[in-house]
Amino acid sequence: MTAKRYDRAYFDRWYRDPKARVATRAAVERKVHLVLGVAEALLQRPVRSVLDVGCGEGSWRAPLMKARRGLTYTGVDSSEYVVSRFGKSRNIVSGTFAGLDALGLGGPYDVIVCCDVLQYVPPRDVGRGLRAIAALLGGVTYLEAYTTSDAVEGDRRAWHDRSPSQYRAAFRRAGLTGVGMHCYVGDALRPMTAALERAGG
Repeated sequence: MTAKRYDRAYFDRWYRDPKARVATRAAVERKVHLVLGVAEALLQRPVRSVLDVGCGEGSWRAPLMKARRGLTYTGVDSSEYVVSRFGKSRNIVSGTFAGLDALGLGGPYDVIVCCDVLQYVPPRDVGRGLRAIAALLGGVTYLEAYTTSDAVEGDRRAWHDRSPSQYRAAFRRAGLTGVGMHCYVGDALRPMTAALERAGG
C-alpha cells in the first residue's frame, strides 16, 4: 500500500470539494466558539494562546484570530505541502502527534486543538502524544475523535477503529478529564470544575 499523502489534492478533496468535504467554514466557526466558551468559563479570562495539533492548512486559525484579537496561534502538521505553503504565514511547524514532546513548543497553552486526528494515529503513538498534550496544557484541550459507536463519513484510509472505552482509558492515563463536547482539562484546570461538569461526574 502506498503511503497516505497529505498534499494539495487531499485538502482540495476533503476540505474544498462540496461533494466530499468533511467540514464547512461555518461548522469550524461553531466549534471555535464552543471551545473558546468552555475554556474562558474555566480560565475566567480571554484565551490568549492556541496550539493546533494536526492542523492541516490551519482552518481554525482565521476564526480564532477574528474572535480574539492578539491571540497567539501555533499549528503543527506533518504535511510537507502545508508547511511549505503556509508555515510562515500561518505559523505552522512540521511535526507529528507522537513527536510533540520533541518540538520545543513551550506552553502552557490556554487551548490545544486536536480535531479529526486521533483516529488516524497508530496505537503505539496515542499515549505518547496525549501525554505531551497534557504536559503542554494550561486550559482546555479539544480532542475530537470518533469511535466504533459512531456513524462516520469521510476519509477512512489509515483509520484506526477504537471503542469509546479505549479512548476514555487513554485520556485518563494521560491525566485528562472530560468536561463534555470533546473538551478535556488537565491538572491546571481540574480543580476549577464541578463534579457534574466532569464526564461521568
